[in-house]
Amino acid sequence: MSRGALQPSQQKLAEKFTILNDRGIGMLTRIYNIKKQGQVWKACGDPKAKPSYLVDKNLESVVKFIVRKFPAIETRNNNQQLTQLQKEKSEILKNLSLYYFTFVDVMEFKDNVSELLNTIDACQVFFDVTVNFDLTKNYLDLVVTYTTLMMLLSRIEERKAIIGLYNYAHEMTHGASDREYPRLGQMIVDYENPLKKMMEEFVPHGKSLSDALISLQMVYPRRNLSADQWRNAQLLSLISAPSTMLNPAQSDTMPCEYLSLDCMEKWIVFGFVLCHAVLNTDPAALSLWKLALQSSTCLCLFRDEVFHIHKACEDLFVNIRGYNKRLNDIKECKEQALSQAGTMHRERRKFLRSALKELATVLSDQPGLLGPKALFVFMALSFARDEIIWLLRHADNIQKKSTDDFIDKHVAELIFYMEELRAHIRKYGPVMQRYYVQYLSGFDAVILNELVQNLSVCPEDESIIMSSFVNTMTSLSVKQVEDGDMFDFRGMRLDWFRLQAYTSVSKASLGIADHRELGKMMNTIIFHTKMVDSLVEMLVETSDISIFCFYSRAFEKMFQQCLELPSQSRHSISFPLLCTHFMSCTHELCPEERHHIGDRSLSLCNMFLDEMAKQARNLITDICTEQCTLSDQLLPKHCAKTISQAVNKKSKKLTGKKGEPEREKPGVESMRKNRLLVTNLDKLHTALSELCFSINYVPNMVVWEHTFTPREYLTSHLEIRFTKSIVGMTMYNQATQEIAKPSELLTSVRSYMTVLQSIENYVQIDITRVFNNVLLQQTQHLDSHGEPTITSLYTNWYLETLLRQVSNGHIAYFPAMKAFVNLPTENELTFNAEEYSDISEMRSLSELLGPYGMKFLSESLMWHISSQVAELKKLVVDNVEVLNQMRTSFDKPEQMAALFKKLSSVDSVLKRMTIIGVILSFRSLAQEALRDVSPVTTLILVAMNVYELSSAAGLPCEIDPALVVALSSQKSENISPEEEYKIACLLMVFVAVSMPTLASNVMSQYSPAIEGHCNNIHCLAKAVNQIAAALFTIHKGSIEDRLKEFLALASSSLLKIGQETDKMTTRNRESVYLLLDMIVQESPFLTMDLLESCFPYVLLRNAYHAVYKQSISSSA
Repeated sequence: MSRGALQPSQQKLAEKFTILNDRGIGMLTRIYNIKKQGQVWKACGDPKAKPSYLVDKNLESVVKFIVRKFPAIETRNNNQQLTQLQKEKSEILKNLSLYYFTFVDVMEFKDNVSELLNTIDACQVFFDVTVNFDLTKNYLDLVVTYTTLMMLLSRIEERKAIIGLYNYAHEMTHGASDREYPRLGQMIVDYENPLKKMMEEFVPHGKSLSDALISLQMVYPRRNLSADQWRNAQLLSLISAPSTMLNPAQSDTMPCEYLSLDCMEKWIVFGFVLCHAVLNTDPAALSLWKLALQSSTCLCLFRDEVFHIHKACEDLFVNIRGYNKRLNDIKECKEQALSQAGTMHRERRKFLRSALKELATVLSDQPGLLGPKALFVFMALSFARDEIIWLLRHADNIQKKSTDDFIDKHVAELIFYMEELRAHIRKYGPVMQRYYVQYLSGFDAVILNELVQNLSVCPEDESIIMSSFVNTMTSLSVKQVEDGDMFDFRGMRLDWFRLQAYTSVSKASLGIADHRELGKMMNTIIFHTKMVDSLVEMLVETSDISIFCFYSRAFEKMFQQCLELPSQSRHSISFPLLCTHFMSCTHELCPEERHHIGDRSLSLCNMFLDEMAKQARNLITDICTEQCTLSDQLLPKHCAKTISQAVNKKSKKLTGKKGEPEREKPGVESMRKNRLLVTNLDKLHTALSELCFSINYVPNMVVWEHTFTPREYLTSHLEIRFTKSIVGMTMYNQATQEIAKPSELLTSVRSYMTVLQSIENYVQIDITRVFNNVLLQQTQHLDSHGEPTITSLYTNWYLETLLRQVSNGHIAYFPAMKAFVNLPTENELTFNAEEYSDISEMRSLSELLGPYGMKFLSESLMWHISSQVAELKKLVVDNVEVLNQMRTSFDKPEQMAALFKKLSSVDSVLKRMTIIGVILSFRSLAQEALRDVSPVTTLILVAMNVYELSSAAGLPCEIDPALVVALSSQKSENISPEEEYKIACLLMVFVAVSMPTLASNVMSQYSPAIEGHCNNIHCLAKAVNQIAAALFTIHKGSIEDRLKEFLALASSSLLKIGQETDKMTTRNRESVYLLLDMIVQESPFLTMDLLESCFPYVLLRNAYHAVYKQSISSSA
């Protein structure tokens, strides 16, 4: 090689290292994807994604033939076997070209690496990681990347089939093999055992490689210390020496301090395997190698592909003469790694948890320390990252029976503190920029200038570069940080890389080996520049753990362990935060895998946040259940026994009988005799506070351009669970028609809401929004998921159970009590009607259902009334002629008596009107309760009927708008409006003339105690008035005139029974007389004067006297 060819400035070593290392990672990504049996651009190991030609049974024999003959090509003598290939050749070329040319790219990469390694040997480059760090690191990285790539290539089982198939198809199409095929085929054959081949290949590079590796002898052992040694040195502690807290963290080997231990071990293990001869001649090399072999049982090749160190080394060295000592060393190291490495790394993780916690706590309080102590932060991140990756790799590749050392339930805590430190750096980046801009311009520039001035020899090119460094740093000012200027020192760092290359070759005018101080100073300066413009890149370099993306099962298992351990659940947010790392493992040479990795990061993040929210929701539900139980103890129904015991206590003492043990009173659970006593509720609250800390830790996180908000997951789950709980607490049983009392449900809901409101103390969520969303949905017939609500459940129960039993005569409405009460019957009811319909229960129902829910209840009631009215109209139509005659003959007693006998379904009319009255009475109770719980102070009437608004608020109306709407919706076919009006008039006539028949019913007796009749005929008063008002509003008739007509007919009919002599017919005559008074009292359209003109008041007075007298005598 000529002298000119050895000019370092012409070799562009720095540029080649940068490009080849980057391309090597890209090639590894592509080869990895092929290894995982996917298409070239996929990272998924899905067998379906495997090329069809490798699994097609028609081509199976062809593939076997090609693999057997590989790399030879025989197309003439095997025409029959290759016939099928002839048909598929175009498709094969099209679909396998990406695979084939990926292998070609690997070959070209190998050629370029070999050329660069030869150039380095020719230039006799000096390597020392403590001096020319960038050059040495890039050299060792390239060697390891090259080695890893060739090993990964040899693990692709289908490589011969893919290359061979493509080449046969190419030859059939173009008449000749692909021009790259001979070399590519030979490379595949040569690298069947890649390490063995590369050991031969690296013989000429042994000197350069061994020198670079031996330079780690001061760095690697210092990094590979035990936790006790770290603890004794108070590593990473900011408060161990308070007097030096503000002093900048310094080191002669700044970039080596945060260099990945995993990276160094790969350098050492692979490096010394390739130049193994030095292990027999240099004790330092052997010491490094043995230390690396003792630390791990396997190394990471790429992502989740691992390399089992000891077995591979044994296989390589077993056939080399004179290597028995090395084989013994390997066995000893393996035993030590299996017995001690797990414990050593476990203790390291334990130390790092406390060290990082201290570091994060101090920096959160004093973020200004991020300036002088930035090195400590990046060291801590790097150390923690190495330990986590070690654990992940070894837990998935356990080689010993005991697995305790590889199960760390506290790993989430370590990841959490890493994330906390990362967050501090991102948040306080400007603080660090400000510090290091001043450091570079005020200190580093001065020192570097002095070093340059003191150089005995400094060639022109090197001098220009050095001067540019000084000028760049001197021009920096704090104002640039304040103005938000963008800094970019990449050019300066590349110039330093170039300068390392120029000064590291043999016979360089300015040899960096002779000016180590300059190298160490520049390494420090480069670190300082990264603190100004490359903080994000530094975070990726020191704390990226995107490798979790490829250990999904272990990742999910760690998360589950974290959630199961209450003390660790506060750190569970670290798992979703880890998903933000995943995209950093992608490479531009394999862009299509971004979609798969991105989707995986999104699905995992979503799953983790969802599980955290579910866990919190379950804890909240358990707390709510406990609180509901405590609230239930305070219900009035539980005090009966206590009152009974108190009343009987004295008498029991006198009798000398041993009484029952006193029941524990509510509140006893709050009395503590010992601080150590922990109740189940305490445990639940503790677990909830820990988990909520995690959910509340970050307001949102961005994963692959998608924003996740952890609190929204909790809000969503709380809404769903609150909805289900409210419906569940009704305890509605369709089979037995059982349901919770509204007051008890209201108590439980309030307890539930109190617990939910306390969640705001743990998490910054708007719990009012949850209440509004859930409770408003419960006022509708169905919720947003189409499920029944408490409104629909209670509406159905009151209509189908309570009111149906009223119709059956088992329950009566007691106006005096404003409640429905069970009547004594043969078949006792399974519920007490009064406990569901008294004032307190109806108020509770109104609070639960609200105005919207009560409106739905009213509409349902009105639907039932409208169906009864429809049946009544049919009965009227059946008797229309008789009713017409009776309407005009009410003053002719004999004719009326004769006509009455012609009427049919008289009892049915009265029964249906009574049912209507009962429903209206129930609605009246509901409206009154609604009015009590939601007083209306101001009514704003905007395009709304005043009656509708009033009714919705629970206010009483002369004409019920809901009833008007329900009745007006009835459409009668082939009946004119005039006919409809006439039927309505005759309906009132029918009811009026039918009333005397009620006197013969034994149940029609009026009871002053309940202010009504046991057969609910007192409800006729409300039915007559409301139905008349609604019908004649619809037909635009005079309500008052029609009610006067009704009163005249009714009074005439009732006066007639006063002349009857049959005691059976008139036994409850006085009780029925009172109905007239009730109708007038209930009506806003009738007056007592009008009644007096139709029915003598003396009869009413005598009737009241008689029923009260009868009541007294019967009770006596």
